[in-house]
Amino acid sequence: MSIPLFGTFRRLVGADRQFRQAVATVIGHDPVNARLYRLAFTHSSVVRAEPGAGRHQSNERLEFLGDAILGAVVAEYLFRKFPYEQEGFLTETRSRIVNRESLNAIALKMGLDKLVQLDATQTRVARSRSVNGNALEALVGAVYLDLGYKAARRFVLKGLLKPFVDVNNLVTTTANYKSKLIEWAQRQGKNLRYELSGSPRPGGVMEFTATVMLDDEAVATGMGLNKKQAEQLAAERALATLGV
Repeated sequence: MSIPLFGTFRRLVGADRQFRQAVATVIGHDPVNARLYRLAFTHSSVVRAEPGAGRHQSNERLEFLGDAILGAVVAEYLFRKFPYEQEGFLTETRSRIVNRESLNAIALKMGLDKLVQLDATQTRVARSRSVNGNALEALVGAVYLDLGYKAARRFVLKGLLKPFVDVNNLVTTTANYKSKLIEWAQRQGKNLRYELSGSPRPGGVMEFTATVMLDDEAVATGMGLNKKQAEQLAAERALATLGV
């Protein structure tokens, strides 16, 4: 082996070791199949930028799987934590935990943005909206495939919920934010409306984006898997922005 080739090999091995250490720090367990985790952090924009690369080489399929695992673990957690609450309460609470903006915020707190491979042409807005949250879901899918359901469940409960989600505070602040915003807008003499758009996600699911417009000025944006959820989240953020 020539010296230059040996140096390249050593750098590659070092980079792989650093990546494995980073993943182990995040998930609390040494990864077995590092390729799964690299795939989890590969955004589709990188694949599109490489001629001849297939969409299966991005994290979209892992995101689809991770979304299902994450939803199931959170649903079980809430089912056990609130044994006397009705289905509607459980559904609303779960949606507030696993909605796109919440996951994106958690992913940033975890530092996943440092691991996500994203095409340089992607805007900062696109990254802030969903890229890191999608990678977090893909990471859950990777843990499930690599280490099994028990490990994925432990990662969601101990690595996501416990350090980053105050469930008790979340349920005590559950409210109809749309109604509150309407009342505020009426008192202030403001014209309130929502701008809605939808985009497909892996698995044929639609994700909706709602933007609160006050007198034709954008105030806040929310995302959800249905229009109502997106509008509620947008209204909640608008109230926070307005200091109401």
